Amino acid sequence: MRPSERFDYSPMRGRPPLRLPGGARVAVISVVNIEHWDDDRPMPRAIIPPHSGAPPVPDVPNWAWHEYGMRVGVWRLMELFERRAVPVTCALNASVCLAYPELARAIRDADWEFMGHGFTQIAAPAVEDERAVVAKTVETIRGFTGASPRGWLGPGLGETAHTPELLVEHGVEYVCDWVADDQPFRMRTAAGPLVSVPYSVELNDIPMMLVQHHDAAEMLRRVRDQFDRLHQEGAESARVMTIALHPYVSGVPHRIRYLEEAYDYMAAREGVLFWKAEQVLDWWREAQG
Repeated sequence: MRPSERFDYSPMRGRPPLRLPGGARVAVISVVNIEHWDDDRPMPRAIIPPHSGAPPVPDVPNWAWHEYGMRVGVWRLMELFERRAVPVTCALNASVCLAYPELARAIRDADWEFMGHGFTQIAAPAVEDERAVVAKTVETIRGFTGASPRGWLGPGLGETAHTPELLVEHGVEYVCDWVADDQPFRMRTAAGPLVSVPYSVELNDIPMMLVQHHDAAEMLRRVRDQFDRLHQEGAESARVMTIALHPYVSGVPHRIRYLEEAYDYMAAREGVLFWKAEQVLDWWREAQG
């Protein structure tokens, strides 16, 4: 199917109102992307350009930049969420369970939701056998946690024309690649039902810091401004707000304070729920009857 054929157009104005428990207005999802970068390949992203013009292999500075997130940055994020009792959805390259077992165990022990994020950080259009990658991702996470991932976020939000069908075939219930709404919505696949749960390329530290090159305080400003508007609109019908984070970007010393301040700002307001993505899915399904 073409992307526009996957779901019906549904204007926010005129929809039946959605209500969150306890009269809350906004459900905030925190997604931490935990990636495994293969050092035998060109890097998925770069903080500095290659000196020779062509991406080198191995790419020591850019691989090490990512590795900082695995060794240091992720623990700062974990402390942030532990101190504030904020639940987290982890978009996990499944190979992290094998390459970084200590980190994967800490994520599991912290009760973060494991969401499939491919096997390694390679976008779906670039893999040779997407079906095998989806299967290996689901099987690896199930073997490590005892449960299959309910959700999926493609590396780089990348999909092929067949990705939704492959996800449903392997038991995935929701996907976050389709950043088209402030509420979940139903998607069409030839294999059965799939739900889109809101994600973000705006409240996302990769576009914000690495593409748009904002200063560190932009995270606080943008989270605050988006939250205030969704909280206002949520009085009429509930909204979902997702914050997308990467340890090698938001987990660095000069950015973490602004993220902490953003969460403290939201937590100080009434009418906010901090939920995992799977909680949003279950709430929305129940609301649909």
